[in-house]
Amino acid sequence: MRRSKGLMGDGMGARGFSMGRKLASVDLQLLILKLLEEKSRYGYEIIKELDGRSKGFYVPSPGMVYPALTYLEELGHATVAADGARKLYSITAPGKEHLTNNLAAADALFIQFDRAGERMDRVRRALDAEDNGEESEPPHERRGLRELHRARRELKLALLDKWHGSREEQQRIAVILLRAAAEIAAK
Repeated sequence: MRRSKGLMGDGMGARGFSMGRKLASVDLQLLILKLLEEKSRYGYEIIKELDGRSKGFYVPSPGMVYPALTYLEELGHATVAADGARKLYSITAPGKEHLTNNLAAADALFIQFDRAGERMDRVRRALDAEDNGEESEPPHERRGLRELHRARRELKLALLDKWHGSREEQQRIAVILLRAAAEIAAK
């Protein structure tokens, strides 16, 4: 099966996430197959598991996950069993074979989730520590330009204003913060 070029380069996580952290459909399908290989799941469980593994960095909408599940079923890579009003999805032998052939790509995507989630956790911990007055140095030992402290305070206030914004707004902000962190670290 030919992998299409998606928002992640060659569909294998080569360049990381783009603005909005969208995955190419082939990448989402691989992630779903990887999760189904672990155990049968409901669509909502898949969304929650991707959210949890990425620590909130990537949370696909139902409008992304359910069509991917339907497509995997059409390909014969997954089966669905009715469980009341819910559908339980399982991986098939052809799905396992496809996953095996593309395991490096699926693993690379989950590694990216781990890295991005850890970065987001560091930002959250830093902001929480500052909120709780847990500065690591006493005031007389703090170094840095006044402008840097002011910029940090303004960033904190801007984040607090947007903290309960829509998922899309939070994703937009996360992309900005990750880009800023990368630029800071690169110098």
